[in-house]
Amino acid sequence: MTLPRNGYLPIEEHGVVGDLRTIALVGTDGTIDWYCPARFDAPSLFASLLDARKGGYFSIRSRASSRPKQLYLPETNILVTRFVGAEAVGEVIDFMVPETSETAAARDLLVRRARAVRGRATFELACHPAFDYGRVSHTVELVSGVGAVFTSAAGRFVLRTSVPLKIEENGVGATFTLDEGETVEIQLEWKGEVRPLLDGENEDLFVRTSDFWQRWLSQCKYRGRWRETVQRSALALKLLVYHPTGALVAAPTTSLPEELGGIRNWDYRYAWLRDAAFTIYALMRLGFLEEAAAFMDWVQKRCEEADRDRDRDLMIMYAVDGSPEIPEFTLDHLEGYRGSAPVRIGNNAVNQRQIDVYGELMDSVYLYNREVPISYDLWTHLSKRLDWLSSHWQEPDEGIWEIRGPRQRFTYSALMTWVAYDRACRLARDRGLPAPIERWRKLGNQAYRFVQNSCWDREVGAYVMHPGSKLLDASLLVMPLVKFSGPTDPRFLSTLDRISAELASDSLVHRYAHTGHDGLAGQEGTFNLCSFWYVEALTRAGRVREARMIFEKMLTYANHVGLFAEEIGPSGEQLGNFPQAFTHLALISAAVNLDAALDR
Repeated sequence: MTLPRNGYLPIEEHGVVGDLRTIALVGTDGTIDWYCPARFDAPSLFASLLDARKGGYFSIRSRASSRPKQLYLPETNILVTRFVGAEAVGEVIDFMVPETSETAAARDLLVRRARAVRGRATFELACHPAFDYGRVSHTVELVSGVGAVFTSAAGRFVLRTSVPLKIEENGVGATFTLDEGETVEIQLEWKGEVRPLLDGENEDLFVRTSDFWQRWLSQCKYRGRWRETVQRSALALKLLVYHPTGALVAAPTTSLPEELGGIRNWDYRYAWLRDAAFTIYALMRLGFLEEAAAFMDWVQKRCEEADRDRDRDLMIMYAVDGSPEIPEFTLDHLEGYRGSAPVRIGNNAVNQRQIDVYGELMDSVYLYNREVPISYDLWTHLSKRLDWLSSHWQEPDEGIWEIRGPRQRFTYSALMTWVAYDRACRLARDRGLPAPIERWRKLGNQAYRFVQNSCWDREVGAYVMHPGSKLLDASLLVMPLVKFSGPTDPRFLSTLDRISAELASDSLVHRYAHTGHDGLAGQEGTFNLCSFWYVEALTRAGRVREARMIFEKMLTYANHVGLFAEEIGPSGEQLGNFPQAFTHLALISAAVNLDAALDR
């Protein structure tokens, strides 16, 4: 196989398919280079994204093509990779069958369909798995009438196809030619039955999958100027839902670097309370309530567990099954994406204190309650969380940016403490729920005064990252978004101007200035979440024309199918884990608010 660009496609040269339990990344060259069967944080089967030689891959590509293209079928997460040549055009259609409550049994199934659209198209197939991040050896067996069976101590998968396969080292390969209109059907099933692919089976699965995505998307209430962009972001967020529990992962990949060759490589395949709450907020604004209800159930279960364990309150993040155990390890046998080591699995941030998560959580609960009244049991659990917060909000933490240096009393954490108590008081009054409203109001006032009296720096002319710091922090762009300050409040407008001058470069915004204060070596790209928060802050401040231009510029950094990673690099390349929930939820919020401002 000819490997692209030192063995690695650019991060943005990928589409994504998924089944609401895991995803697969499919490159524009027809290669699946990232896939963890059964659940997002399971050990990988294909991971050439993190080591082109050792990681494993599953490639189907047209031999003659020099111009590959990729698109989603409208209103779905069904991906089409087109190989356009002078003599022929071939396509590979990739999808996974979503797990839903109507599904009789979950199947860990990847479907690939190769077909000749014009002329005679010759395809090359190569399937070379690497079980358990390439740490476990395997055997391969050709089975007549079925295809191939790959077996290891970590599990087994079946590759079903009518194409004659041949064993190549520890994988299989094939070359086949299709006449115009012909299709070859392929299935890959984790722990699947060794049986032939049935006639019409993939077509039935295709119809079911297409219908599922179109029905789901039909709930979307957004009809604004950026409808297609917002819908693609919603579809991307839905792919990050782990349906069995209602958890939402921050991203479905690990260790895609924030700086090429750098060490800022993290595992995002887990459910952060903050990220999930923000995601639910975005989906609810579009009219998707099922995901919100499932998330509230998930939160209640985590609260119940915390009540049983008196030594701790809520963790800031969990595995998708609700486990708080996410130890961080490095996979030193993998070189990392384009040599960006280390490759990490697990995340030590699970042990951090991040006070702000209570604010994001209560904000999402408050919004959800406006659509569906929360239960008394959930309210009781949330009240206990607020009691815990009352004793700890003044303590230093690692903050929203998960600083791996000394703890500080971050301004954003205090801001979100105010949000937590403000939303709790509003919710209690609106519903008549039992609550110490006066006590909560006083706690909220204390947090408010702390931000105003200790976190505003007259010399800088802005709210700073924490008291005593001179650093700007782009997370404070949310002040008017969460109703802490009015959008034209003089202090906020001054902060907005300082962020524009020091952290923004045209439409791109850094989280903070890199001066080594975050405990890590190296640099990172601009942060897409902050860039879209910047759009929304400008919109609310009345600078609508400027906001629209920046928003439109940001959309040019999306990839060919409308997906974003976490960051944008110095040459406009995408960096960080992909696709990223933070980016897409902030895009949705910015679009909705900008639309409303333009319509006024």
